[in-house]
Amino acid sequence: MAKSPIFMSVAWLVLAAGLCFPASGALAQATESKMSGLALSNDEPIQIESDELKIDEETGKATFTGNVKVVQGEMTLQAGEMIVNYDKNGGSVSSGAADIREIELYEKVLIVSGTQTATADAGNFNMANEVLVLTGDKVVLTDADNVFIGCKLTVQMKDGQAKLDSCGGRVMIQLDPKSRPKQ
Repeated sequence: MAKSPIFMSVAWLVLAAGLCFPASGALAQATESKMSGLALSNDEPIQIESDELKIDEETGKATFTGNVKVVQGEMTLQAGEMIVNYDKNGGSVSSGAADIREIELYEKVLIVSGTQTATADAGNFNMANEVLVLTGDKVVLTDADNVFIGCKLTVQMKDGQAKLDSCGGRVMIQLDPKSRPKQ
């Protein structure tokens, strides 16, 4: 993996808010959809704020704790804690460049972009596989008045393929017919 600024890697996670939710569906145990709104923005700056930042070059971890807020363009990510795991042999995170392996999110995750919102208890972004997973007792995705509820959302960032699991219960989808595009 090529070296990239640590904050650009966080952009992958933030851009998950660009999800295009399915236009139809019914109650099911899992819902799969193509989420074509996923893309990496290389041209917008990323701002990260938290109450505390600990960088451990020896273990290859940067831990942001307390009211973590990541902003890029119109997209915002909030969590109680964000851990960025990087290859300690691939560069220094304190210099602004590192090979990011994984980003972990804890303590109520919120991703907002325009009319779209995702909430979960935790999240994980595996950089090598380019897979985003949001989990919790209730993972809620909204797009305007459309609501999708499950317990695990898995997004393949390479192709935008996404799956919302119920984890033993049922996936719930509420669609507003007025939200369909006008033809």
